[in-house]
Amino acid sequence: MSLQEILADIHALEEDILHFERLYGVRSDAWYSVYASGEEPADDTWTLDFAEWASVYRTWLERQAHYRTELQRLYPRSVSLYQHIRKAV
Repeated sequence: MSLQEILADIHALEEDILHFERLYGVRSDAWYSVYASGEEPADDTWTLDFAEWASVYRTWLERQAHYRTELQRLYPRSVSLYQHIRKAV
């Protein structure tokens, strides 16, 4: 995946994350730490949403890491990040 494709994926995932954060009134990082510890949802109707939210959040974390890795690979410290920005615009 190119940096632009990874970034587009990150933005799409963030839209999904924002949907869940607005719906349940809690930030994903705070929610995920409780969810990942195995705590059951207070309402059974939340189960499917929580499973989807967890999947989206984990994918978002993976894409963030992939983006950072690719950025470092393509633009080592000796190369200016502005070269990438210049190509993008």
